[in-house]
Amino acid sequence: MAKDVSAFEVTCPCCGAVLKVDPDTQAVIAHTAPVQPKMFSDMEAAARAMREQDSRRESIFRQSVEAQKHASDLLEKKFQEAVKKAKETPDTGKPIRDFDLD
Repeated sequence: MAKDVSAFEVTCPCCGAVLKVDPDTQAVIAHTAPVQPKMFSDMEAAARAMREQDSRRESIFRQSVEAQKHASDLLEKKFQEAVKKAKETPDTGKPIRDFDLD
């Protein structure tokens, strides 16, 4: 006797989508995407958000330009520090590898 079990529906806890699953094959046979709410209630709110996003983007761009201006100085300081450290610790010859210890 075979049971005639119909497909059941499962709601995704993350996104709220509804999945219809066939119990015999244990596969998703249908998918219903969740209804997305409107992002903005009116055009003024959308325009305000766009202006804020533009100013934020401009600020991030100015910060990256300033960082690039000083990048060569930073790299030069790091290089001088590495040279200083290399002079303080003399080379002791060929380093011992793990393979040599076997």
